[in-house]
Order: sequence, then C-alpha cells, then structure tokens
Amino acid sequence: MVARRRLGRRFGWLWAAYAVSTFGTRLAFDAFALIAILVLHAGPAEVSVLAAAGLAVGAVVAVPLGPWVEFRRKRPVMVAMDLTRFVALMSVPAAYALGLLGFVQLLVVSVVVGAADIAFNAAGGAYLKAIVRPEDLVVASGRFESTNWTATVLGPPLGTAAIGFFGPVLTVVTDAVSHLLSAAGIRAIGGHEPRPVRAGTKEVRLRFGGLFEGWRYILAHPALRPLFLNTVLVSGLIMATSPLLAVLMLGDLGFAPWQYGLAFGLPCVGGIIGSRLAPRLVARFGRHRVMLTAGTLRACWSLGPAFVRPGVAGLVLVIVVEFGLITCMGVFNPVFAAYRLDRTATDRVARTLSAWSVTSKATVAVMTGLWGLLAGITGPRVAIAVAGLLMLLTPFLLPRHDHTPHHERDLARSPT
Repeated sequence: MVARRRLGRRFGWLWAAYAVSTFGTRLAFDAFALIAILVLHAGPAEVSVLAAAGLAVGAVVAVPLGPWVEFRRKRPVMVAMDLTRFVALMSVPAAYALGLLGFVQLLVVSVVVGAADIAFNAAGGAYLKAIVRPEDLVVASGRFESTNWTATVLGPPLGTAAIGFFGPVLTVVTDAVSHLLSAAGIRAIGGHEPRPVRAGTKEVRLRFGGLFEGWRYILAHPALRPLFLNTVLVSGLIMATSPLLAVLMLGDLGFAPWQYGLAFGLPCVGGIIGSRLAPRLVARFGRHRVMLTAGTLRACWSLGPAFVRPGVAGLVLVIVVEFGLITCMGVFNPVFAAYRLDRTATDRVARTLSAWSVTSKATVAVMTGLWGLLAGITGPRVAIAVAGLLMLLTPFLLPRHDHTPHHERDLARSPT
C-alpha cells in the first residue's frame, strides 16, 4: 500500500523526533495563558497581548533566521533550535519555583519559542526534501500530519488534567523535555550532511537583501504564489474566529467547558482520517486534483458556527462542522506540504518556508486583533459569519493548473 512505504532510517528518526516534540507541545496547549490567569492573575487584555504579541514578535524575530538557516547544515540547526526551546521553556518553572515569575518573562519566552519554531520548521522542511524521494513526499507529509492530529486529540485533555492535579507549570516542563528528546533523536540520525555551498557573490546578497528573498521567490512563482495567498488567508480566518467561537459558546450560549472541549477535541479524529487517506487519493486521482478539491471543500464549513444554538443540536452542529473542516484539512495539508517542497528549488527551501511561516503567524496575529474589534462592534456571531463568507472566496486563490511535469505526475501516482 502507498501509505506503508518504507522511507528509510533517517526519516524514521526525524518522524520520531517530531512525534515526541509535538505531543509535548500539545500537552502544554494554552499553558502560558493558564499560568498568566492562575498564577499571575492576568486579565483578558493581558492574556490577549500574550497570545498576539508573542506570535507577531516571534515572527518578526524569525525573519533573519531564514537566510541564516539556508546556508547551514540542517540537522545542527534543528538541534540548536530544540535546545533553545528547552532552555527558554525551563526558565518558566525555574522562575516559578523561586517566586520570580512575571508576565514579561512569559512574553519573552513565547517570542523566543515562536522564533525557534519557525527556524526549526524551515530547517526540517529542507532536510525532509533532502532525505525523501519526491514521489514519497506526500506519504512522509501524511505521517507528520497524522501525528499532529493524533497529538491534538490526546494532548490538550491530558494536559488539562495534569494541570488540575499537579499545577500549571508541569506541562511546560513536559514540553521542554520533549524538545530535549527531539534534539537527541535528530542527533541519532547520524551520517554526513554536506554543507550547503554558496558562491562568494551571494554573501552580500544574503547579508543585505537575502532577508526578503523568500518572499520574492514565492510571489514570482506561478504555483507557489496562489497557494501562499490561499493558505495564509485560510489560517488567518480560522484562527481569528477561534476565540470568538469560544466566547459565543461558553458565554452567550452557556455551554459547559467539557462540552466546548468535546466540540473541538472529537473532530480532530477527522484530521487523522484525512491524513491517512491523502496518499491513497493522490495515487488514484493525482496530487493537483486532490489538493484543489480538498482546498475547495475546506472552505465550505466555516460559515456553519455562525448558526450555532444552545443545547444538544448546537453542540452537534459544531462537531459536524469542525469534523468536516478538519478532515478536509487532513487531506489538504500533507498534499500541499509535499507540493510546496517539490515546487521549491533546493537552495531556497529554508528561506521560502521561513517567509511562509512568518507571514502566516503575523497574519494570524493581525486578523485575530481585527476580528476581536469587529466582534466588539457587531457581536461574535456576525464576526464569525463575515469570516465564513470570506472563506468561501479562498478557493479562487488555489492554483488552477498543474505545474508538475508529466513524468513527475506519473511517478507520483506510482504505487511503489
């Protein structure tokens, strides 16, 4: 079967490292917000600043990291970013134990971790392209996606329970240790990784203009440009409405916290299903057709939560809508990730992925703030409806034509 292809020892270690760190991060879901509320007695404004500013500033800090990562061996960069996250996160329980923990420290740590996340993912994407054959990229990306959704299903409930029993900083310790274990797994890959070669003329360009090379490359590329605009807008609209839906369900409609958790935890199973289906669908229908179809279908669900009502029917509506959205995302994301890597030149992967991630995180931060203002004027239900209507326009930004050469399409559809 396509999804059971053996991708080699190096991929196995990389996947294991990703799984450990992802589960650790999902266990610590919203840990900083809970610490700010429970330990520092922060109000809604401070918690919002922590979420938005950490995301936005972390993205800005990460801008010069893309060119820096591009011309370095990727495994040492990944190890360094894992160790950076470990040290930054461990400073929180250390300060808490000494009675020195403050809001500014949480903000600084969130910025450092956010920037390290971007650099790690850029290096990881470039390394994945180097160790996996092009025809196996969808399978490899599907395994990462399946792991991500599995961790999303299991992590937050277990993390919340752990906070209830052991206090608010335990999950931060777990997250920190997961990055340490990830660094050990990446080190265990072993083997020689050649240092990327850059010509002397590129030194100056890297120093002065290379910061924006990722964006220039994306916007000039006929396949990447529409995908870039589509994915950035979609993620921004989804994340901008997430807190509004929480306010609507937990405040206006009176749902219990366990019902809210069920409404968003149970549908994550759809992500696992979708990511498992993705390689099979690509093998049968082709990568571009699957990406276009799944990308279109995922835009059709976000209007639904604007019509949620109190009671069981409202809860079922949210579960069905989220399940449909997440299943489509589970199919789309690994196909998109493989397509993006395949369409990006090898010597530009890190800069391209960094620019993509920086833009996405900054857009989420900005749109979250804008939709918060809109909800303050119109109410959360209207703001969610506006985002849902805009989502219906996003499929028009998907690439309408397949830019993959014919011989590569045939190779990608091969079941072996």
